[in-house]
Amino acid sequence: MNKTLLILLTLLTILSCKTEKTTEIIVIGTLHKPEPNFNDEILFKIFEDIKPDYILRELDSSSFTSDFRHKNDLNSNEGIASEKYVQKYSGTHLRPYEFEGRNEYRINIGSRPTDGFTTKLIDSLSKADLLSISEAGIYNKYKALLEPLIILASKSPENFNNAATDSICEERQYYQYKMLTKITNKRNEFKTHFHTKPNGEKISYRDGYKLAGDFWDLRNQTMAKNIMQISQQNHGKKIVVLCGFMHRYYILSELKKLTKGKNIVLKEFYEK
Repeated sequence: MNKTLLILLTLLTILSCKTEKTTEIIVIGTLHKPEPNFNDEILFKIFEDIKPDYILRELDSSSFTSDFRHKNDLNSNEGIASEKYVQKYSGTHLRPYEFEGRNEYRINIGSRPTDGFTTKLIDSLSKADLLSISEAGIYNKYKALLEPLIILASKSPENFNNAATDSICEERQYYQYKMLTKITNKRNEFKTHFHTKPNGEKISYRDGYKLAGDFWDLRNQTMAKNIMQISQQNHGKKIVVLCGFMHRYYILSELKKLTKGKNIVLKEFYEK
């Protein structure tokens, strides 16, 4: 290859990199059920303001047909709004990004329903005043962290789609899956109460709850990787990601790491 041709090819490569359109990812934390402050009409209006090329749903592939149309989940805010949007704007695509077989996986490993059984047992110990001072402090903090989130979730969607709310969600989930284990790992009640898994094996509340915490990490990390894969397959597109707002902090944190050094930007839906 002569020197002139090599220079031309190099210049073309540089120019193509500079002119390549930036991929935008907009993560929208949602409320699944209709409320006065957040319903399918409000979400549809957000879509119309953004004009996404792709709408990613917190569902796995079993919820979609082979051509990525909803099979079900048409009663949630996300389901109604996204279906309405792709019908009106046929160039928009739906895609799933959830951990495949999420519910079956949790049931089979025993993290569900032991997670619910565990928190109910902690609550009953608390009401009976059987927790130590430090254990009571942990549990009361865990409960208290939900109160500001309930208030924020009753306001306009900007109020539960921002860094401050993300921070509260992160702390609350830290208490749920990390701090409550300081109670379950210490007290014998959680070692001696058992649930029987579908395969007939018994699992203690202690072990089941640990698996629930592990799955919280695995699920969110997997969802972020799936979002990233779809984004990299669709360079220069505007991609909306819908998730329950308690997941938003984790997904954004993972995406910030995964998009580093790439021509991808993370934006809020209200940013122009």
